[in-house]
Amino acid sequence: MSSDFAVDVTENWQSEFLQFFLYVFGTVHLLQRGSPESKPLERAGTESDRDQHMGDHARPDSPRWAGTKDWRQGAYSRSLGLAMAALFLLSWFAQSVTGAAAYNGGRLRQLQAPLDWGAYLASSDFWSRSLQNWQSELLAVAAMAILSVYLRQRGSPESKPVGSAHTTTGVEG
Repeated sequence: MSSDFAVDVTENWQSEFLQFFLYVFGTVHLLQRGSPESKPLERAGTESDRDQHMGDHARPDSPRWAGTKDWRQGAYSRSLGLAMAALFLLSWFAQSVTGAAAYNGGRLRQLQAPLDWGAYLASSDFWSRSLQNWQSELLAVAAMAILSVYLRQRGSPESKPVGSAHTTTGVEG
């Protein structure tokens, strides 16, 4: 239950939620020819209300907010990305609070005055922790996205079928 443990856990959480937030919003408009994770190239963007079963095109089994034509439809149609953004911001906030506590614990052991939360946010410790974790997550995602075009894993939903062409997009294995 130490602040050192808490800052490490929340630091990991915020990088994961940042990764998912960027993935959810990025895959709406960014397509990669040949990626099994990409939508077909002709379906770029947010798609039509008909394709998304929204508004007048909502089906009887569609969620209630999908059939509305007001702010609720807009919120619901972006709810996954908004949830990931909120979880990222909450975990980043938690990391900043627990990081300040851990950092100040070290300062107090060295008989130095603690920093207030705002000063910690401007410190190199806070930004080093955040950016170090972000770059490792984003590097891993980029490697997966690029390698999945050319390499295969038989039976994996993250890979296209072994015999599919490199240019095949959106194929489930």
